[in-house]
Amino acid sequence: MELSRLDHLVTYSSQSQLLKARVYIPTTSFSPTRHRHRHQLLLMDASRTTICASAVDGNGSPATASQTCTGRIGEVKRVTKETNVSVKIDLDGTGVADSSTGIPFLDHMLDQLASHGLFNVHVRATGDIHIDDHHTNEDVALAIGTALLQGLGDRKGINRFGDFSAPLDEALVHVSLDLSGRPHLSYDLRIPTERVGTYDTQLVEHFFQSLVNTSGMTLHIRQLAGKNSHHIIEATFKAFARALRQATEYDPRRLGTVPRQVLFLKEIEKV
Repeated sequence: MELSRLDHLVTYSSQSQLLKARVYIPTTSFSPTRHRHRHQLLLMDASRTTICASAVDGNGSPATASQTCTGRIGEVKRVTKETNVSVKIDLDGTGVADSSTGIPFLDHMLDQLASHGLFNVHVRATGDIHIDDHHTNEDVALAIGTALLQGLGDRKGINRFGDFSAPLDEALVHVSLDLSGRPHLSYDLRIPTERVGTYDTQLVEHFFQSLVNTSGMTLHIRQLAGKNSHHIIEATFKAFARALRQATEYDPRRLGTVPRQVLFLKEIEKV
């Protein structure tokens, strides 16, 4: 299941169907110490139930979404001839990691995504790992990207951009991303070994390419230092988690509006 060219692979006709997962409203309050009004963003009751539309992932296979979600949650089930994957991500979680993919090193990396991004990440996957880890690695990433896309909803009030450099002993990796709706991966890791344990290190790039395709993010990954393969890869996932956390968090100065370019892209979809 090789990925074809990016511009032919990704479509977002279903993105405009995703409904709001959180609603912010501007109000005013008076501070007697500062003698001025301030706009504040009040989060509606977190228990409010919103409707999530079903999605088709960017690889052309059906990814069925749960019909209800609370807060900014994306939930996806992806079934192919090779794999059966379910993913649930809460963007406003506390860092709970619960992943079982049949690939121990990938589970370890998904733990980093949850812990350092403060996302609740639940992943269950079975696949043809008796052949190799390729299909399972790819389909987990495709499902995570789709879940992120769902969880973001209309993206009102988010920072949109994230940037972080993570050190791990001698390794240092820089990640910069934009939740723009324009999928692009720039990848520059120099991993010195072919495997970490049983995990094929070529699958790191393939994981992020697949995630980018379905989430619609622009992602740049750059290795600044490092000699140990495990350290380089783990620093990458930690930097990615922190950058994604920045991008998905709310900017109180934005007053619940959609970052301009994202809004423009969503308007194009309506034409």
